[in-house]
Amino acid sequence: MADNAGVGGAPAIAQEAVLMKSEELTSPTVEGYDFNHGVDYIAVMDSYLRTGFQATNLGRAIEEVERMLAWSLASEPVAFDEDEDFKDPKVRERVRTKIWLSYTSNLISSGLRETIRFLAQHNMVQVMISTAGGIEEDLIKCMAPTHLGDFALDGASLRRRGLNRIGNLLQPNDNYCKFEDWICELINRMHDEQDRDGVRWTPSKMIHRFGKEINDETSVCYWAYKNNIPIFSPALTDGSIGDMLYFHSYKRDGFVLDLVGDIRAVNDQAIKARKTGVIVLGGGLVKHHCMNANLMRNGADFCVYVSTAQESDGSDSGARPDEAVSWGKIRIDAKPVKVFAEVTLVLPLLVAKTFATHLQEGWWKPEGRIFDKPFTPSEAEVEKKKIQGSTA
Repeated sequence: MADNAGVGGAPAIAQEAVLMKSEELTSPTVEGYDFNHGVDYIAVMDSYLRTGFQATNLGRAIEEVERMLAWSLASEPVAFDEDEDFKDPKVRERVRTKIWLSYTSNLISSGLRETIRFLAQHNMVQVMISTAGGIEEDLIKCMAPTHLGDFALDGASLRRRGLNRIGNLLQPNDNYCKFEDWICELINRMHDEQDRDGVRWTPSKMIHRFGKEINDETSVCYWAYKNNIPIFSPALTDGSIGDMLYFHSYKRDGFVLDLVGDIRAVNDQAIKARKTGVIVLGGGLVKHHCMNANLMRNGADFCVYVSTAQESDGSDSGARPDEAVSWGKIRIDAKPVKVFAEVTLVLPLLVAKTFATHLQEGWWKPEGRIFDKPFTPSEAEVEKKKIQGSTA
């Protein structure tokens, strides 16, 4: 049986399939940077938003961080039951987003340590979360450098030479020995303070003390100590610090690290904040610890993930933001962004376009900021109705 002929005699079914009419689009058009205009790095970065793929996701992440930095209570209507102090527009302008930064240890091993230190140095984040390696690698770099290597270096040969490989970086084992000599004496003093003065050491208090004792302006921990930024690390024993606590326990039993004190502290950081914005670099423990704390307040208001992890294995590391929305870890009216990329490629660009630009242009004014401000009863009721799917 012959196909019905269309225009020009071609089969109508083929013409209809190939020449299907389009719906009109109103979204932005795709357009990259034209280097005929010269080399303009700011313009190149601005073009990412309309480039497509992960460049667009990075452009959206930059916008999300800008929303974190721009928000103040002054942008919200004044509730009828608001405290008198917080009806003043100048006071409301001071209530700002509490920004959380979570990062894995390999980023501190890399040159991103300097980027993360910049954020702590200038008080640009209010809560930090890392692994044990994220703490000890920072402190070790105050004593000896990490070197570039190669991903393909032979493991057995490196082991015989006393060289530890982190991707394409090399950490001489002597660096750990220097760190361990330093920290063993400090743990002994902290044990004295526990027994003599009744000090209860939590991981964050311990890290705060490390920052004080290292007294080195190249250190993330130092600037967190100076600016009183808590660094939470619930698995602080999972690394060289844990090794030294293990050896210490044989010399002197009874040193206590209080995890319960820190879970209360990190959750309270979330509950007390009026707005939270999270920047999660990598996955695993640092991602979950950050997002689970924000669950306590029905989710973060702003969110940026940067990771190479995929969701196909069901891991939290690879989960997209929408999965966190289902758990209540990100608010249902948030506009979260995930950039599928390796963090060392992305973070310097993200910081350059946001935090660093604010500092360079003189917009960064951290003095007098307020982060902890509860909802009024009427505002809390509105938030509940959002979750229930009602705006009435």
